[in-house]
Amino acid sequence: MLGASIGRGAMRIINSMVRGLALLGIPPNILTATGVIINIGCAVLFGFGYFFWAGIVLIVANLFDMLDGNVARLTGTVTKYGSFLDSSLDRLSDMSAFLGIIIFYSRSLPQHSVPNVILGGVGMIASVMVSYTTARSEALGVKANVGFLQRPERIVLLIIGALSTWDWNSDFVLFNRMPQVLWVLAVGSLWTMVQRMLYIRKEFFRMQREESAE
Repeated sequence: MLGASIGRGAMRIINSMVRGLALLGIPPNILTATGVIINIGCAVLFGFGYFFWAGIVLIVANLFDMLDGNVARLTGTVTKYGSFLDSSLDRLSDMSAFLGIIIFYSRSLPQHSVPNVILGGVGMIASVMVSYTTARSEALGVKANVGFLQRPERIVLLIIGALSTWDWNSDFVLFNRMPQVLWVLAVGSLWTMVQRMLYIRKEFFRMQREESAE
């Protein structure tokens, strides 16, 4: 009940923001671009080691990601180019966050960690491949929004890892969990990529059988 109430309250706030932005006449593509710029700022914060604030900024950036599509639908300005721009810039946002984390763990600091650099790289590549396989399969007629770790889950994990990391010297069990998050992101994104490729393969074979039977 509490979770549902929080969800309804959040949606009321978002819907109010959407109506306000629509009344102001702000184009959805401007909101999309603003979200990307904020995400790049998040990456800079990650790179300098301000993980907690990067998590806060990441929440704000993804608020814009929710607003642009809703504003477009409310104002009747949904376009194919807008959808393409949103999807393309989402990939840029994802990669920028990972890049900031990679840069931080590659620096000559006490937190320097080659395994974390590798995990960040794997997570970045796999997350982009998850999105690419979906986009490519949809272009060929198969919708493949399946899998263990999709974009919303990846963003939530990054936020959790970032918000837990604000005292590098603390040994408290709940602090500085970004390395564990990177493991989940890397392994989970790879697994999701494999899941989608297998699903797409099955769907293509099914389509071929149906075409042969006609």
